[in-house]
Amino acid sequence: MKRLLISLLIIFNVSYAFACTNLIVTKGASTDGSVMVTYAADSHTRYGTLVHYPAARYAPGTMMQVYEWGKDRYLGEIPQATSTYNVVGNMNEHQLIIAESTWGGIEYLTDPNGILDYGSMIYITLQRAKTAREAIEIFTSLADEYGYCSSGESISIADKNEAWILEITGKKPKIVDGINVNKGAVWVAVRIPDGYISGHANCARITTFPLNDPENCLYSRDVISHARELGLYSGKDEDFSFADTYCPLDFSAMRGCEARVWSFFNRHAEGDWSKYLDFASGENPKNRMPLYVKPKAKISLKEVADMMRDHFEDTPFDMRNDIGAGGHELPYRWRPMSYEVDGYTVTNERAIATQQTGFWFVGQSRSWLPDPIGGIIWFGVDDAGTSPLTPVYTSSEAISWHYSIENGSMIEYSETSMFWLCNRIAQFAYLRYNHIGKEVRGVIDELERRRIKEIANSDSTALAIYKNGELKNHKECVKYLTDFSTSRADALFNTWKELDKYLLVKYIDGNTKKQDENGNFITNGHSDKIPPTPLFPGYTEYFKKAVKEDLTK
Repeated sequence: MKRLLISLLIIFNVSYAFACTNLIVTKGASTDGSVMVTYAADSHTRYGTLVHYPAARYAPGTMMQVYEWGKDRYLGEIPQATSTYNVVGNMNEHQLIIAESTWGGIEYLTDPNGILDYGSMIYITLQRAKTAREAIEIFTSLADEYGYCSSGESISIADKNEAWILEITGKKPKIVDGINVNKGAVWVAVRIPDGYISGHANCARITTFPLNDPENCLYSRDVISHARELGLYSGKDEDFSFADTYCPLDFSAMRGCEARVWSFFNRHAEGDWSKYLDFASGENPKNRMPLYVKPKAKISLKEVADMMRDHFEDTPFDMRNDIGAGGHELPYRWRPMSYEVDGYTVTNERAIATQQTGFWFVGQSRSWLPDPIGGIIWFGVDDAGTSPLTPVYTSSEAISWHYSIENGSMIEYSETSMFWLCNRIAQFAYLRYNHIGKEVRGVIDELERRRIKEIANSDSTALAIYKNGELKNHKECVKYLTDFSTSRADALFNTWKELDKYLLVKYIDGNTKKQDENGNFITNGHSDKIPPTPLFPGYTEYFKKAVKEDLTK
């Protein structure tokens, strides 16, 4: 696949500042029967933390202030619910998961005076809804009542039984006597059939949809009529495509966004996905991929987590195999994504795993367990390719200080912050990714496989406490799960702190210290503080040949 694109690059209104990826696995498509949703919150300004909103009760008439997510811009206030649920990250105590990816869409379809943005709506909805269907109703009603100030979004919404994709965009404001009579949003939501997988990555994916199937499809009453009013659509209702109307495809939407979904399908779906390569390459918008597909085999938690670490390995887009990877097969490209040189436009790939991730997770909803035990958010901060996940039960009443929003910031370094620690290791790994990055991934794999096995024991212990049936034992169950979650997160921080030191000692100055079969550093035989001459691994053959060609041209 050519990396040098001799063409005019037309950038669609996709928000690369908040360019995120969601993968969805229904219960019938997973190895253990859980519903899984992933999310990478990719932003160059986002500080990776695990938020916690404790369950609470409020007096009637209490108001809540709303701040735009990711910017902290004050938007206004709305009435607070009289009672709210416990929320840990993007999951709540009832195993409801909500995640998103931004696609922007048509620039004028947003209400600058709206009180709610998509981020605040996600966390408000998590505090108020128990099921995916209830979440769709609350999310869209909030937009209609208080105004939606964001642009186009794809929202993953799942509970322990169902998974949905809600796609939403604002309406064009229409001011009459100082009032916006078009307040709200247009939207459509489609249920992913059980046994199927799906995903979205900064591009709307729902095209045509059934107009009379409320079990599997919900939509705003004016989703088609508003498009007609704006002159965006003139065909039959049954032929209306949400994505083609509100988020028309262009090169960047296919190559920079849909290609990530293609990579997921290519690895896990039935069939030969090379037939969609021209679409993922940005060359053929008519060859759209389906919204959801059947997997060739049921998918495990570990496989889903590792898919979030994807850099298009072993595909035509493999980021390790061109000169941009340097001499150490680096599967990352620094922004901007495209640039011009000598009359050419060069466009880099945008993979699922990316350096600017603030936080990421795999949410698991497990219907066979009581809600306090069934919901787990496997949570990580920074680049998924070099960061480990830690399990947090979503009934937890506290979180680890190492993941707290109070601990450091994007412009304030903290020695006790997991985000900053993961960034230290990632930045070092980027220098020699085929050596350091490979070793980090090995540590991650061992830790996560061990923790996945450990979860079965903690589930059993918690269930034994919970089954007594008394309220005090339910509270003891939550206390046990809180302690488990925080202690494992704390232990992971300490492990990562030791890894940071070890990597610096082993790989300092571009060399590699020699080790014995047990991993101990070898000495020179005369002093226990002096190593022998280290290994000099050098550069990849591809890079060495490129240097030769440059010097001899």
